[in-house]
Amino acid sequence: VVTGEGRCPQVSTSAPSTSPTHAQSSTQRSMFSWVKQEQGGSNKEGEMYQTVTEGLQTLYTKKLLPLEETYLFHDFHSPALEAADFQSKPMVLLVGQYSTGKTTFIRYLLEQDFPGMRIGPEPTTDGFIAVMYGENEGVVPGNALVVDPKKPFRKLNAFGNSFLNRFICSQMPNQVLQSISIIDTPGILSGEKQRISRGYDFAEVLRWFGERVDRIILLFDAHKLDISDEFSEAIKAFKGQDDKIRVVLNKADQVDTQQLMRVYGALMWSLGKVINTPEVVRVYLGSFWAKPLQNTENRRLFEAESQDLFRDIQSLPRNAALRKLNDLIKRARLAKVHAYIISYLKKEMPSLFGREKKKDELIQRLPEIYTVLQREHHISPGDFPNVTKMQDMLQHYDFSKFPSLKVKLIEKVDKMLASKIAVLMAMIREEEAKQPPAMVSGGAFEGSQDGPFGQGYGEGISAGADAEDWIVSRDKHRYDEIFYTLMPVNGKITGVNAKKEMMNSRLPNTVLGKIWKLADCDQDGMLDDEEFALAQHLIKIKLEGYELPTELPNHLVPPSHRKNPTADALYNHIED
Repeated sequence: VVTGEGRCPQVSTSAPSTSPTHAQSSTQRSMFSWVKQEQGGSNKEGEMYQTVTEGLQTLYTKKLLPLEETYLFHDFHSPALEAADFQSKPMVLLVGQYSTGKTTFIRYLLEQDFPGMRIGPEPTTDGFIAVMYGENEGVVPGNALVVDPKKPFRKLNAFGNSFLNRFICSQMPNQVLQSISIIDTPGILSGEKQRISRGYDFAEVLRWFGERVDRIILLFDAHKLDISDEFSEAIKAFKGQDDKIRVVLNKADQVDTQQLMRVYGALMWSLGKVINTPEVVRVYLGSFWAKPLQNTENRRLFEAESQDLFRDIQSLPRNAALRKLNDLIKRARLAKVHAYIISYLKKEMPSLFGREKKKDELIQRLPEIYTVLQREHHISPGDFPNVTKMQDMLQHYDFSKFPSLKVKLIEKVDKMLASKIAVLMAMIREEEAKQPPAMVSGGAFEGSQDGPFGQGYGEGISAGADAEDWIVSRDKHRYDEIFYTLMPVNGKITGVNAKKEMMNSRLPNTVLGKIWKLADCDQDGMLDDEEFALAQHLIKIKLEGYELPTELPNHLVPPSHRKNPTADALYNHIED
């Protein structure tokens, strides 16, 4: 069989002539279907049966991996991706100083204890804990975990026993974990001693996780805002992953409103010195545990913030494929730049004498080399790796053994970025259209919007939904006094007269126009006393900070404008 672009790979004739099993043939059909799809092909029934996940894995293996292997990308930047990296559930990484509530936060989401959990005011979590779904509850130690091909942790083997002895997987049958996995990290202490005594490169481990997780949550305690040296180093390890970072200011109920305002400002100031981005990082305020609030004056704020955070986490499964696609594009751009750097260093090396001297010179000139490559290949400055780190790593390599520039490998990656990625983007939209959006459920995510304790229940536009009487009637006597000063004709006031009174609220015309549309139930361009009272009630709701509905709820419809179900039934019977 002839091999080549878009063709099936050659089958070895030396293999035993045993017939493949049903599972093997199914896998082969799935694998080769992507090749057909790249050419716009389909199976016998005319169906495209390749998923986005399998498409990403195939593109990486065929297009990007050869470039990475040729130019030692895995030694300099990130280990090779495996099947589990593409097929794993979305992961959430929790990072913070000790006693900021990371482990308690996980328990709050799961609403139950997990194996290996330890909570205390002192530093308790001294290792990494991957909390994942499993039919049987238990703990898997790190050395066993990194040899499991079904788990996306095999490449952590490179960090050695010092790390693996402090890494476990906590498995349990929890509904939340069917959609996401959560990574708990050691509590960060201040001082140089803690960083050295870990026995492994803590920042590098965080960088490894940061490249593979879907969300990075930095937790802060309202009483402990200082960012230690190690915490600062940890945050800097997430450079390039800024879109994944969220911040939680935990234990915010332990300070009053005035102190909370100052704490929030101090936190933003501290973060601004570490996270060097023009955007303001999203901060969620709250008390993420199942204990009574110590200060209840901000209850509504904490409820709204927690619901925002829950929605952010719940969206992770729906956006998982898009996140993996985005990470693959970032990886491909970095791999291309790395290939240009390595091949340039190879080209500049002398053939016989003075290699060591030239090597030292090239390492010193690396910032200039970046500028040359930037102009020559039209590369953005932000795509280049950290120059200091690159200089340190290059010290250990013989430049003369580096490979020269292989244009075909670069072209394959360029073609992938230019055309193949667009196909996957279209497939993501198709999959979203065919399947209902995946959402995290169970634990703290379950039923938080149901019943009388859901956010906004009985407040704003929902107030009076359970009452037998019309809620507007409670203040109608005050609204009637205003109504009869507006010179009603035949029991109604004109839009001109109503406008003068409604403008006193100082609400924008767009909002008042919406209120008019909701209040004018019979749409005759005028308001009777009940409709006017309803308009005033909606103005009051908006002034209190609540949102208006697109349609008027049944419990707010004025009694004289409600349909009589008995009369309707009698009318329909007579018509029949």
